[in-house]
Amino acid sequence: MAGDLLLRDKAPNVEANTTVGCIRFHDYLGDSWGILFSDPRDFTPLCTTELGRTAKLAPESAKRNVKMIALSIDSVEDHLAWSKDINAYNGEEPTEKLPFRIIGNKNRDPAIQLGMLDPAEKDKKGMPVTARVVFIFGPDKKLKLSILYPATTGRNFDEILRVIICLQLTAEKRVATPVDWKNGDSVMVLPTIPEEEAK
Repeated sequence: MAGDLLLRDKAPNVEANTTVGCIRFHDYLGDSWGILFSDPRDFTPLCTTELGRTAKLAPESAKRNVKMIALSIDSVEDHLAWSKDINAYNGEEPTEKLPFRIIGNKNRDPAIQLGMLDPAEKDKKGMPVTARVVFIFGPDKKLKLSILYPATTGRNFDEILRVIICLQLTAEKRVATPVDWKNGDSVMVLPTIPEEEAK
């Protein structure tokens, strides 16, 4: 089921309960870019490292007008308890407050609407768990990038940040970024742009 959303598809306007109250996804994004990422389960060591890194990247994301939001299959109450672990992992006060929300997904509805369930991975009750997905949405609520990782592989958040910078640049300027591009490197003018305009 994961990967049902295709590039340039509009995000479903999911209604969900989160660690900071209920949201409608489009309203939550507003005019911002958005990174939505899912984790298979709360309290697992690998997922905790990822959400810890997400918390550390919050200032960079805010600087770039990017809202981050996570989704995991457990309840909001579990997410709040897990937030303490995430903060403790980061060497901070173990509070329930994180710089992003986590969507409650116990009944799987948000994950189903977003196409984030992994049909092969199941919990003890035989219910499918969420895959390790990254979706990046533009301010138009359309999908700009998706990456699907297996449950055993942690994400590369440096790459996710690099891609956000690239997507924002190429949304504003009619350019493309070459292989291994990093912020500040040279870019390419799109071949569809007339030569005079390219100059």
